[in-house]
Amino acid sequence: MYKQTIDELLVRHSFFAGLDPRVIELIAGCGLNEKFSAAGYLAREGQEADKFYLIRHGTVALELRAPGQGPLTIETLQEGDILGWSWLFSPHRWQFDAKALTLVRATAFDGVCLREKCEEDHDLGYEFMKRFAGIMIARLQATRLQLLDLYGTAD
Repeated sequence: MYKQTIDELLVRHSFFAGLDPRVIELIAGCGLNEKFSAAGYLAREGQEADKFYLIRHGTVALELRAPGQGPLTIETLQEGDILGWSWLFSPHRWQFDAKALTLVRATAFDGVCLREKCEEDHDLGYEFMKRFAGIMIARLQATRLQLLDLYGTAD
């Protein structure tokens, strides 16, 4: 069975589309494959966010904790989705819980490694900011829709 290298995975992924091969190699150098069992956590709200993930296999629930209630799933991520932007923005703390609903295989990218590279190459930093801003907007919209479903609209 053929196994893709991290470089090959990135080249084929839409999030990394259009990046120079040198940049792909640089990003891949900060990556490591990880595995999470069902019901395990990739991230916990408030903990240090020192990485982001490219989900390669499985399903992850992004959960928001509400006082006096159980966790609220605001979005479900699957193969090909990117998880995590908090590694890029101070104070580098996770904003949601990320819980594996099934066995999850992901490529984790070291946020400290990437932040250092962004400091050295501001064009790379700007590229990451643009790409992660799109993810943030999508997650905020998903949260907004979940809250509308939960609380309804004011008439």
